[in-house]
Amino acid sequence: MPSPEYFQLVNEVKRDVTEIAPADLRQMIDAGEDFSLIDVREPDEWQQGTVPGAITIPRGVLELKIDQVTTDKDRKIVLYCAGGMRSALAAYMLQRMGYRKVLSMVGGYKGWRESQG
Repeated sequence: MPSPEYFQLVNEVKRDVTEIAPADLRQMIDAGEDFSLIDVREPDEWQQGTVPGAITIPRGVLELKIDQVTTDKDRKIVLYCAGGMRSALAAYMLQRMGYRKVLSMVGGYKGWRESQG
């Protein structure tokens, strides 16, 4: 189980990160919006499935590999993980790297699956 300090860090970071609901992501996909969707979970988690169209880059190497997805600091990027915490941390770090349109999906892949039911 994550430490209290981890939860505190995530809560602090979420103040500076824009979050969207799974329904918002569905609308973006259905509307044909142009954005990059990145699953920051670990490879063993991807076996549970991914959101259609997602690029898979583990959280631990996202900052290193983001340029393989885009170098456009104004490109809209949506991140998700299993439950919405790692994606918030990842969004915060991409913002620190200068990316201006980064979103984190609340509830992560679990929330996505539940919203599709």
